[in-house]
Amino acid sequence: CCCFSFSSSMPSTIRRTKIIFTLGPATESEEMLEKLIRAGADVIRLNMAHAKHDWTRAVIKRVREVSRRVGRDVAIMMDIKGPEIRTGDVAAPIELKAGEIFDFTVRPGGAGEGSEEIRSVNVNYQDLVNDIKVGDIVLVDSGLLRFEVLERNDRHIRCKVLTPGQLTSRRHINLPGVKVNLPSFTDKDRGDALVGLEAGIDFIAMSFVREAADIEQLREFLRWHDSRVQIIAKIEDQSAIANLDEIVRACDVLMVARGDLGIECPYEELPIIQRRAVQTCQALGRPVIIATHMLESMITQPMPTRAEITDVANAVYELADCVMLSGETTVGRYPLESVLMLDKISRRIEADQLQQGETPRPMILTSDKMKVLRSAVVMANELPGSAILTFTRRGFIAQGLAALRPLQAPILAFTPHEETFRQMRLLRAIEPWYMPFASDPDTTIENAINMLRKEGRIQVGARLVVATDLLSQNRLFDSVQLRTVK
Repeated sequence: CCCFSFSSSMPSTIRRTKIIFTLGPATESEEMLEKLIRAGADVIRLNMAHAKHDWTRAVIKRVREVSRRVGRDVAIMMDIKGPEIRTGDVAAPIELKAGEIFDFTVRPGGAGEGSEEIRSVNVNYQDLVNDIKVGDIVLVDSGLLRFEVLERNDRHIRCKVLTPGQLTSRRHINLPGVKVNLPSFTDKDRGDALVGLEAGIDFIAMSFVREAADIEQLREFLRWHDSRVQIIAKIEDQSAIANLDEIVRACDVLMVARGDLGIECPYEELPIIQRRAVQTCQALGRPVIIATHMLESMITQPMPTRAEITDVANAVYELADCVMLSGETTVGRYPLESVLMLDKISRRIEADQLQQGETPRPMILTSDKMKVLRSAVVMANELPGSAILTFTRRGFIAQGLAALRPLQAPILAFTPHEETFRQMRLLRAIEPWYMPFASDPDTTIENAINMLRKEGRIQVGARLVVATDLLSQNRLFDSVQLRTVK
């Protein structure tokens, strides 16, 4: 790695915390996509739980076309469905009362003998009767319905209703603390992923990751298809929390998916889990996304609650790389306002962090390259108004610099690869730039500086700390140098 410095001042104009929004009926039009990209969205999420392949191909093409027209390429994340347990169809909603006995059946006629007065619903997972035990809790429809297992046989589990409510068709089932034997990467996931790879996605988000082996299964699939798509591991149950360190080391990005996680774990534990996940990612140099229910009330209301504002602010104070919107932008009435609200909150908290001079938790530096990158960050921290200029082919240096969380300096990251350019959209404080590299490192650096000048991003005399591993005369720079731009 090589670090240089150039003198004078350069203000940061970028939002350091990145914004992800989920595409849906409210946001899939060209007009709304253009507004959201111009508003500062960095990554667009496709939720494959509800997506058809023709729709997926069409919207990816549309996103790319709108991005080119706007002049701001965004990244695309495909969120694959993963293993899922659901109830079957019911002819009419079933009203369940507290204390009522109710069966979940895994095969036709599974309600068993003497059960004429016991109502039931089919379940799509036959091994449910083997995985679960008496006394376990079954949660249905995001935990709105709660059951206790009383008995089981090879055809059904019999439960007592603890929390009453209405059961409708195809509701999601959560089994807190129960390890199920479903595959982590399903046949549907493979089909969806192939469509995504062909269409040019940048990230795959893997649902219900339970251990590092789940990620390796997906990574082998990507290697087989010669893909550099990055893997986002979604932690959503207690198994993932138990294996958090190994999951963070195995993935490219971690997502704290607070929807199912808040159902699977005691609700009072959720803030502790979120903080631990963010701190683990920062210590190990992995990007982290905070997702779900960030501005939930804005699905129907033009303004968030005060609690939601504080929730977003806490994610920014924790130095998360990204905050994410789901229902707010898929079916919400105020998708543009939701993105603008995340932008406004993030910028205000970042300004406060800068004023307070807050420093991140120490990162575990496992290589000499990371130690040199740290020296670049230290230099930038000690030169008020400076920026960090870096050059990377696969994004590793940019990720390392972002993980070190410079106090104020934005990171201007140049790459000759479009895929890397888009993937850097997800990294905190990274401002990606696309530019072919020259054979001579000094020429590449000068070309980048000229491009920044031309675009009005820097002025003559701007302070820049340059960190790169560009080759010069068949060797890597390994020094820290200071020079002034004339």
